[in-house]
Amino acid sequence: MIDLRSDTVTKPTEAMRAAMAAAPVGDDVYGEDPTVQALEAQVAALLGHEAGLFCASGSLANVLGVRLLVEPGQEVVCDVTAHIARAEMGAHAALHGLTMRTFPSVRGRLDAGQVAAIVAPDAGPYLVSTAAVAVENTHNFGGGTIQPYEQLAEVAELCRSTGMGYHLDGARLWNAHVATGVDLPAYGKLFDTASVCFSKGLGAPVGSVLVSSADNIARARVWRKRLGAGWRQAGILAAGAAYALDHHVARLGDDHAAARTFATAVAERAAEAVDPAGVETNIVVLDTADVPAGPIAAEAAVHGVLVSALGAHMIRAVTHLDVTAEQCHDAGEILGGLLAGAR
Repeated sequence: MIDLRSDTVTKPTEAMRAAMAAAPVGDDVYGEDPTVQALEAQVAALLGHEAGLFCASGSLANVLGVRLLVEPGQEVVCDVTAHIARAEMGAHAALHGLTMRTFPSVRGRLDAGQVAAIVAPDAGPYLVSTAAVAVENTHNFGGGTIQPYEQLAEVAELCRSTGMGYHLDGARLWNAHVATGVDLPAYGKLFDTASVCFSKGLGAPVGSVLVSSADNIARARVWRKRLGAGWRQAGILAAGAAYALDHHVARLGDDHAAARTFATAVAERAAEAVDPAGVETNIVVLDTADVPAGPIAAEAAVHGVLVSALGAHMIRAVTHLDVTAEQCHDAGEILGGLLAGAR
């Protein structure tokens, strides 16, 4: 099987497993795991923040990061296909009493004008006040799109000038960094809270880190425990994340090239499904037009390719370190053939 459902399906490399096995550990609930502490400090420094918190998932890091900025009964504003709005099981509302308002976007790209038009930081006694804006970079459901830095900076200035918080869902920020060359601190300094993930493109088995001020992270640590997400000798997992950070960031460019290879192979057979020039990182979104996506994904699996049907007419393929460029080319030929045949 060529598994392109997500970059979360990767397996730890042997070298990563060795690093995990050798990691010094302690009880993280007591703040005594040295490997966790080292990872948190390293990631916070990379993103220009004071402190970090190692979490089991990107969704948990986002739930905590947004809660630091938004009180119950207030709202966070994000785009209509944002991960926090579409793919976190309503956790922000169910757990913390927050509401969301969304603005439309093209492939998830941020438009500061649209944000400015929708936010209401002081809505008065009858409407919901906007406490924070959340942005996703790269954008998952947009197809791995990279947020324009000038738009990120413009929204940052809007938030600062109006007293709103600013959260980054940076699950695949590493991909944006590698693709653009923008330094990680340049991204990180724009935001009050930011989450980054290690179990996607970086290939670690588990883990995300939330960064912010030291005071904010101390609060988030309490809320993490309240949600039942405190963990003990988590250094074994933190060691995998640290290994990924040290060894797997630069190679993300290979995944980006493999994604373009896949998209090109699809387009050679079904040109209307994807524009290879629009593939920016490691995610390719295929438009199946009037053909239902589910049956195409099911037929692809029969032919040895796993992809995700994420909408009635949307298929997503994600490249990662466990698939080669050659496999991605072959997978693209199969998907392209199936789409062309169905049409």
